[in-house]
Amino acid sequence: MIRKAKSRYEDLSFVVGNAELLPFEPLTFDSISSLLAFSYLQNPDQSMKDCYRVLRPGGRFAVCTLGKNIFTSGLPALYTIGEKMKIRRVGVGSFAEHYYSAKEMYDLLEKSGFVEIEIFRCSFAHFNLAGPLFMIAKKVESFIEDNIPYLAYNLIAAGKKPE
Repeated sequence: MIRKAKSRYEDLSFVVGNAELLPFEPLTFDSISSLLAFSYLQNPDQSMKDCYRVLRPGGRFAVCTLGKNIFTSGLPALYTIGEKMKIRRVGVGSFAEHYYSAKEMYDLLEKSGFVEIEIFRCSFAHFNLAGPLFMIAKKVESFIEDNIPYLAYNLIAAGKKPE
């Protein structure tokens, strides 16, 4: 992937790294974000601490990750049933992902030293649905987010490194 990116954008530099040990000097960035990757980390505490390390004072961290709710609580069982029944489209499959509660994310940020922590729930129709179903899901999501956010399946957590 990096080789392809370098061939397309020769004037940019690329870095290969690990989310749990970022290959950057301390106090390098003003902000860091993570989109739907945090649920797959082996050591989220270490990743959060390393994000804190490379942020400048006053820097902001934001993560959108898989949230624990009534729907996502049943997904591991649904994946397993689908595999045993040889149903291919039950979901994308189980990747041993972790579904976070708002408290878990809050505690991770607080333990790493972040302040002004905010937690939100959101959804977006990023799953593999046929066109009409995708459009219905997009319309339903805004209703869920506005009226029954605890059903939303993604969690956004943000914090600030103290000045």
